[in-house]
Amino acid sequence: MGILKEDATRRYADAHEATTRALAAAAAAQGLRRIVYLGILGSHPEAPNACLASKGRAERILLEAKTPALVLRVPMVLGEGDIASRALRAQARGRLVPLLRGGRSLEQPIYAGDVVEAIVRGVSQPGLDDVVLELAGPESLSRRALLERAARLHGTRPLVVPIPLGLSLGVTLLLEKLLANPPVTRAMLGVLNHDDDVDPAEPCRRLGLELTPLDEALRRCVGPAEPPA
Repeated sequence: MGILKEDATRRYADAHEATTRALAAAAAAQGLRRIVYLGILGSHPEAPNACLASKGRAERILLEAKTPALVLRVPMVLGEGDIASRALRAQARGRLVPLLRGGRSLEQPIYAGDVVEAIVRGVSQPGLDDVVLELAGPESLSRRALLERAARLHGTRPLVVPIPLGLSLGVTLLLEKLLANPPVTRAMLGVLNHDDDVDPAEPCRRLGLELTPLDEALRRCVGPAEPPA
């Protein structure tokens, strides 16, 4: 899916646009029937956010290429043992959890297994050439509410510490000026602060996909480890 943070050695244009140009050229040379590409909700070539704009340009490269493409834009993906799930579990088990804007941004997490199934179906399902589908989980909720749902699985009640957006942007700007590889960038904050709230019904219909309920995805990916059978 590319990179979230750009730094002196990793550029959005190289990670997103250059790779899709190479992919499009290789697909055309091999006569592939369709490319299925994972994008991110909020992507658009003219987006004010540098990361989302680069992802949008990458999508456009594929959609205008010789080989037909299906673009699946997805939000946070929760999978067993992945980075997003581990981070959410750590927050759910924590005492004090700093959240940007107090966790008011909207999340619509989707289970990794559903994304894999969507890719498999997207390869062969008819009527999906040069199409963009915004696929997300069955529920859109605030980051704070997501944290509370995850915490219930652990029997905890973390205290949310709101981090003002303006303060975060100011500190991040300073870090960008002082460090060649800052731990966080303004573009990253923009992606993390993006509201994900889409209706997945039509993409699911076109893919023949049934989404995993959020509580089940959280149980599998964020809840306490189940004892061995």
